[in-house]
Amino acid sequence: MTAQSAKPNARAKILNAALSVIRERGYSATTVDDLCKAAGVTKGAFFHHFASKDELAVAAADYWSEMTGGFFAGAPYHQHVDPLDRVLGYIDFRKAILQGRVAEFTCLVGTMVQETYDSHPAIRDACNRSISSHAEKVEADIEAAMKLYGIVADWTAKSLALHTQAVLQGAFILAKAKGGPEIAVQSADHLRRYVELLFSKRQKGE
Repeated sequence: MTAQSAKPNARAKILNAALSVIRERGYSATTVDDLCKAAGVTKGAFFHHFASKDELAVAAADYWSEMTGGFFAGAPYHQHVDPLDRVLGYIDFRKAILQGRVAEFTCLVGTMVQETYDSHPAIRDACNRSISSHAEKVEADIEAAMKLYGIVADWTAKSLALHTQAVLQGAFILAKAKGGPEIAVQSADHLRRYVELLFSKRQKGE
């Protein structure tokens, strides 16, 4: 194997290590040595691909979007014909994956932005891109549901989509504080009930 063909593999190893190590330890507490050890690469390999830990963080946020985007694109809630069922199915899916250790289900970009929003604007902006792009996919289904059920309100599909992310990210913080997923599961249930109330016309058959 040539050195050139090995480079993408080393880069992917570092990015994958970042997804797990940063969610486990936090961004500030994670060192380049930690990442290299987890990835099984040398420091030379790390700095060949990334000029700094901050540069890695930006790349990791984009990589997270790519990985989770594919994961959610294949989720079963997309099969629903009714867009409101897709929105509720999305929430149910988010609830279903709240399993295992906290670091295994919490969000990389949510973790990083809490630590870097003021001190590292480039990382903050990368995290914002990731969260916002995910919310936009939920927004499309919310907007379709609003049209289908004739919802006219002082809130928008975009604001509700971003609210779903606010609830979920807040649920992750509570899960970290309490050391387990139970409170996050309850938050997802509350979010589902809230969305159902917003679309109560459907429940009334109006």
